[in-house]
Amino acid sequence: MKKRALISVSDKNGVTEFAKELSELGFEILSTGGTKMALEEIGIPVTGVSDVTGFPEILEGRVKTLNPLIHGGLLAKFDELSHKAQLEEHQIQPIHIVCVNLYPFQQTIAKPDVTVEDAIENIDIGGPAMLRASAKNHEYVTVVVDPADYETVLAQLKENGQVEKDTRRKLAAKVFRHTAAYDAMIAEYMTKLAKEEAPEKLTVTYELKQSLRYGENPHQKAAFYRKPLGSEFSIANAEQLHGKELSYNNINDADAALQIVKEFAEPAAVAVKHMNPCGVGSGSTVFDAFSKAFAADPVSIFGGIIAFNREVDGPTAQKLYEIFLEIIIAPSFSNEALEILTGKKNLRLLTIPFQVEGKDEGKLTAIEGGLLVQDYDQFTFDDANISIPTKREPSEEEWQALKLGWKVVKHVKSNAIVVNNADMTLGIGAGQMNRVGAAKIALEQAGAQAKGAAMASDAFFPMDDTVEAAAKAGITAIIQPGGSVRDEDSIKKADEYGITMVFTGVRHFKH
Repeated sequence: MKKRALISVSDKNGVTEFAKELSELGFEILSTGGTKMALEEIGIPVTGVSDVTGFPEILEGRVKTLNPLIHGGLLAKFDELSHKAQLEEHQIQPIHIVCVNLYPFQQTIAKPDVTVEDAIENIDIGGPAMLRASAKNHEYVTVVVDPADYETVLAQLKENGQVEKDTRRKLAAKVFRHTAAYDAMIAEYMTKLAKEEAPEKLTVTYELKQSLRYGENPHQKAAFYRKPLGSEFSIANAEQLHGKELSYNNINDADAALQIVKEFAEPAAVAVKHMNPCGVGSGSTVFDAFSKAFAADPVSIFGGIIAFNREVDGPTAQKLYEIFLEIIIAPSFSNEALEILTGKKNLRLLTIPFQVEGKDEGKLTAIEGGLLVQDYDQFTFDDANISIPTKREPSEEEWQALKLGWKVVKHVKSNAIVVNNADMTLGIGAGQMNRVGAAKIALEQAGAQAKGAAMASDAFFPMDDTVEAAAKAGITAIIQPGGSVRDEDSIKKADEYGITMVFTGVRHFKH
């Protein structure tokens, strides 16, 4: 009796060649629907599943393989006497190879005009059932879900007459990852459809984008995964035009730079180091914007990452070329810019489609034994409930500075203080254990430029000491959330020095 291979695939890449070689190796091929037609068209002998079950496909093809004559052949222990007896009694033949992949649910819901009905119709039922049954029974059955594995299976069959046990186990593990990811995508779609905000189970799936040499440090293993159908406006979907592979730290820093630069409508440049901005500039051109970002902190920018929200042109590229940088991110690079920047072998150049809106997918943060989930902080100055508790209101130039500071401080590790003017940062204090410490760092970095500048704080001032430090450095305008029980102390101190203070009503903690 011939060994049997059941083949039913949506992804038909390489399947006819695979089936042809299996047939030549003596396998009887079972198939259904479009796969059966594709194999018959090139002359491969095929037995229809309906011919095996004696039952037609019904309900528009929803039911065709869910039958004991199929699943008995998939789940039987071929060397177990009682199983062999039952197979014989019910005239069930074992199935040795299963090659199945699933209805294209991901591709279906990716269509901008997809209907709910079309999405649900593309939820496969029989395919996952066959895959799971075969993977469970991988001691006896070889199950193939990925066309990339056809060659390995054929090579071992030709060499040994069977697929090795280790290979069968690896293929089975891949199947369970595949069906789990498939179900996770369906679960996510249905959960959003049902408008469930905090489901009792959170199922997420990601695909390997690249293996990394190491993580934050050389002794840590790492890999980079991206979300299927995730935001196109992301580092995970960036196109790398030049340079060596991204590292773990590169990816984190690049994401941080991208999140900041997307806050700006006008031409802007953002320099990031260790996930904190070290220089931010805006201007009428990218050259102007980068010149300001560089001037903000010409020391820290060394070995940093730069993100632009406009095409990088030749003059800007020439200025960038003079500095040691890890990555440059932009919507595009002019031909002149590419010619200049590709002269640096290791410099990574990434492009991202800035015309595409990002998706608020939620932020996942792993802790040992758990996962924290929250929305991304997309609250902007325009969303704030602005109030001015001080006697003096900001001038037009001060308003511009306050708005820029509020954009930037949102992306600085807390406790965070930013000192800036209307179009560039002057000093940034990040990740300090107290706010006055962050202010001291930012003011020291700004130096004499702090005179007449603005200050932004990611959270309220618990005491008036930060205002005192700002005033002595020459700061004239402060923006902060407000909300402290001691707000009045800070307001009085600001009025004492003639500082205008703006409350936004919203904090921007970033731990």
